[in-house]
Amino acid sequence: MEKLKVLLEAKTPTDEINPINVQNWQLKLAKEFSPNYIRIVQGMLSIAFDRAVVLGIAKKNPSRMIGNIKSKKSKVDFWTLEEFQKVISLLYRGDYYEYYLFVSFWVLFMTGLGIGEAAALQWSDIDFDTGLLGVTKTLYYKSMTEYKFVEPKTRASIRTIYIDTDTLNELKTWRNVQQKVLKNCDFVLSYNGIPTSKHTLPRALEKLAGLAGVHRIKIHALRHSRASLLISMGENPLLIKERLGHEKIQTTLGTYGHLYPNTNLEVAKKLTGILQYTSASHSIADYTSNQHTAIYHRAKVRK
Repeated sequence: MEKLKVLLEAKTPTDEINPINVQNWQLKLAKEFSPNYIRIVQGMLSIAFDRAVVLGIAKKNPSRMIGNIKSKKSKVDFWTLEEFQKVISLLYRGDYYEYYLFVSFWVLFMTGLGIGEAAALQWSDIDFDTGLLGVTKTLYYKSMTEYKFVEPKTRASIRTIYIDTDTLNELKTWRNVQQKVLKNCDFVLSYNGIPTSKHTLPRALEKLAGLAGVHRIKIHALRHSRASLLISMGENPLLIKERLGHEKIQTTLGTYGHLYPNTNLEVAKKLTGILQYTSASHSIADYTSNQHTAIYHRAKVRK
């Protein structure tokens, strides 16, 4: 935002800022920031100039005249199932803290919850009889003494998903272990009675990745890893959308569509041989009147 402030506070009067000034500003930003970030900042600049035109401070909007830069699709980073298994295998469940890490990473990978959703998860959100998990809130975490529940980003984020039997069993065992140390802890992913810190899991994940010999990923990438696993299993994008809590299918397809590398080939294979017919033995429709093809019909008759 400082870069936008610098441009707006330049010595050049607002009505004298030209498209070339905006373009040079774009080029300077491109040396430090991503295209998507620059698009956001320039969008704010365009709005500011729109207002300047309305107020009579400027006659034109040079930002809109020059146009915004092209967006660049971010690369989705994730672990394969084999990579995740290498990492999770390094944690010793006989140690209380390592067990907490084990369950935290397991839940994030197997449910696809965002880190804020997982940190807000309480035991009352899980129905162990039906296997249903209710996602109704996320956690705003500022410090060990300052945190609160907040509403999810969208209505679609409020959802109910079924948990697999293995995850349910792991959670049951962890609850028994946790209760021996913490008598009345409401939070699922907690080893000390308060929600998991926003720094604890990322740091542990980075260290374990190095020990396991796999590439490092951010904690949010465990959610991507879950999605990629479902895709590799051939799951429908609509199902993935519902489990991840995306509001629109376009979000799911836009984020993970490239992970379907053989979709067109598979469709072609399925279409092969699907049409069954018996070819006509003579002309029934009689298209001899068509002026462009009549010559071919006459040629056939002469034969």
